[in-house]
Amino acid sequence: MITDISDNDFEQRVIKSNLPVLLDFWAPWCVPCKMVAPIVDKLSNKYDGKMKFYKINIDDNPRTPSRFQVMSIPSLMIFKNGQVVETVVGAVPERSLISRIDGVL
Repeated sequence: MITDISDNDFEQRVIKSNLPVLLDFWAPWCVPCKMVAPIVDKLSNKYDGKMKFYKINIDDNPRTPSRFQVMSIPSLMIFKNGQVVETVVGAVPERSLISRIDGVL
């Protein structure tokens, strides 16, 4: 399951998470974001209990993308112990995301 988060709860949900986190930076107008969303959703079910999945709308929450210098969307960042350990920019195939996630777990 993917949960929407905001600038206000980013710190608590992502940085302080006891599990690795995949954070999807997206916007409603972004076509590639819509292409990658079903893949991320599928993976959120596959890795349930092993990793948390969040998405943040960059239009409504400008502080977090600015903090991590997000220049293009979709940008998927994997956090572990409060640090970014992987970044994937653009719509990528499912197997590419699986290998990145497995590398972190």
